[in-house]
Amino acid sequence: MADRKLTVLFLPESAYGPTNNCIGIGDILRARGHRVVFAAESSWKGRLAPLGFEEALVELSPPAGDDAEQDAGQFWKDYIAQISPEFRKPTSQQLETVIRPIFDELIAGVKYAEPRLKEIIAEVRPDVIVEDNVVLFPALATAGVPFVRIVSCNPLEVPGKAVPPAFSGLPTGARGAAADFQAEYARTHGELWAEFNDYVVAQGAPALPDLQFMPEADLNLYVYPEVADYVDRRPLGPSWHRLDSSVRRTGIPVEIPAPIASGEGSLIYFSLGSLGSADVELMQRLIDMLEHTVHRYIVSMGPRHEELRLPDNMWGAEFLPQTTILPLVDLVITHGGNNTVTEALHFGKPMIVLPLFWDQYDNAQRVHELGLGQRLDPYQFEPDELRATVENLLGNAALRRSLTETGEEIRSREGVVRAADLIESAVR
Repeated sequence: MADRKLTVLFLPESAYGPTNNCIGIGDILRARGHRVVFAAESSWKGRLAPLGFEEALVELSPPAGDDAEQDAGQFWKDYIAQISPEFRKPTSQQLETVIRPIFDELIAGVKYAEPRLKEIIAEVRPDVIVEDNVVLFPALATAGVPFVRIVSCNPLEVPGKAVPPAFSGLPTGARGAAADFQAEYARTHGELWAEFNDYVVAQGAPALPDLQFMPEADLNLYVYPEVADYVDRRPLGPSWHRLDSSVRRTGIPVEIPAPIASGEGSLIYFSLGSLGSADVELMQRLIDMLEHTVHRYIVSMGPRHEELRLPDNMWGAEFLPQTTILPLVDLVITHGGNNTVTEALHFGKPMIVLPLFWDQYDNAQRVHELGLGQRLDPYQFEPDELRATVENLLGNAALRRSLTETGEEIRSREGVVRAADLIESAVR
C-alpha cells in the first residue's frame, strides 16, 4: 500500500467540525503522498487549496445570484441564527422545530448536489470516498469504490436498544423516557425518512436502515474517546472503528494578549461554536456573568462578533485556532459540539457544557453522568450557579489529575493516524 498512491475524495458536512475533522485526516494522507480531493460545499472555496488539497466544490442549493464570497459554512450560520429561539424548548419538542427542519435542508442539498457529485466522481476517479455527514449522498455510495463513513457527531447517531436515543440528552437507563422520545422521533421523521429512502433507492443505492438517514458503509469510523464511549451498552460490528480523537497535528499560532495570557485567576476558554455563537443575546448574557470573576477568558466570538462587548478580563476573535488554545487553559465552557468535547478530552480539560441543539445534549449528558464536567441549561441557570460551577471544577484537583492522564492516553492513540491507516486499508 505504501507504494500505491491513492486518490481520496472527502465530502464533509459544511460546518467547521466535520470539515476540520476531514482536514486532519486528509493532512496525514497527503503527507503520505496520496492525492486528497475535497468535494466541499462551495463556501469553502479557496480555504482548502492552501492546505495542500484539491478543491472540487459542490453547490447544495441554487446560487444566490451574486458573486459575493461567503464565509465558510455561512448557510448554516444564518440558518441556526433564524431557528435559535427554538433552542429554549425541551429536546422532545426540538424534534419537530429544530431536528426535522435541519434534515429537510440537508436532504434538499443532497438532491441538488447529486448530478454535480456524479460529475466530480467521473472527473476525479477516486480510489476511496469518505463522507462525514448525517445524510447519505447516493452518488458516493454508488461510485463502485470503497465507501467510508465518518461519524463526527455523538456516536448515539448509531442507535442501540440499551443506549439513549440520539438528540434526546437523556441519561443512560431512562427506558420509559427513551421510548417516548423514540415514538416522537418516528412521528416527526417517519414520512421524511420514507421519502428519502425511496429517493436513495431510485439512485441505485441500497435501502437505508429504518429511520436512519445514513447506512453503514464498507468502513465506518466514529470520533469519541473510549472514556466516554457507549461500547459496554451498544457493541458495534467489525466494520466500526473508534477514533479517540481527530486533532490536526499542526496547530495554528495564536498571539494572546499578555494580560490574558498570564495574570490573576485561571485561564478559561469559552465557545458556543461557529453556529451557537450566532445567538448574540445568549453570548452576551454569559459574557456578562463571567465578567464578575477573578479569572481570564479566551472567547470564540463567532460570526456576529462585532455585536459583542468583551470586558477587560476577556479577549477573543471571530474565529480562534481551538486546538492551539485548549492546551493552555484550565477549563472549557462549551456548547457541547462533538469536536469541542472530544478535543477538550484530548487535552485533558474539564468542561461546563451548555447544550443548544442536535447532539450537544447527548454530549452534555455523557460528560455530566461520567463526572467529566457539568451540564447546565444555558437559558435557565442564574449567574451565581454558573460562577459556582466554574469554581467547583477548577477546585477539583482529583478530576483535573484524572483528566490529565486521560488526555495523555487519548493523544498516544493518534486518532488521525489510525483513521488514515484504516482508509488506506479499505482499498486493499
